[in-house]
Amino acid sequence: MKTPGGSVRIVDSSNFPISQNIAAALVEVEPGAMREMHWHPNNDEWQYYLNGKGRMTVFAANGNARTFDYRAGDVGYVPFANGHYIENTGTETLWFLEIFKSNKFQDVSLNQWMALTPTELVQSNLCVGAELLHALRKEKWPVVKYPGFSYYPR
Repeated sequence: MKTPGGSVRIVDSSNFPISQNIAAALVEVEPGAMREMHWHPNNDEWQYYLNGKGRMTVFAANGNARTFDYRAGDVGYVPFANGHYIENTGTETLWFLEIFKSNKFQDVSLNQWMALTPTELVQSNLCVGAELLHALRKEKWPVVKYPGFSYYPR
């Protein structure tokens, strides 16, 4: 799937029937873009970084979060159902693999989930205005690019 900011190419049992124990995605994130906030409802995620530099933040229960920096050759891990996003922090395209011990690739987009939830519910629970609600997309964009976004090291 190609989106503004990059692409995600998935291989699992739906397009490679012999793959009954593993699913994977090759993720491309252009400079100024990110793998949007999401989680995987079916298994832990293992990552292998192929090219570029990235930063991943993982959100767990009780408001716990950790942030990690990665570059080519590094391995990352996200526990089952933990929300996370990965931003490209470099000047070249970030490439990495997402790997799962499962026959199906599954992810839930926070943006899409909120867009498909009744607006009154999102607005009242998050105390957000109409501007945010109108910016949400009902279709999944795994990689997003933000106009005017530029990374400044923290």
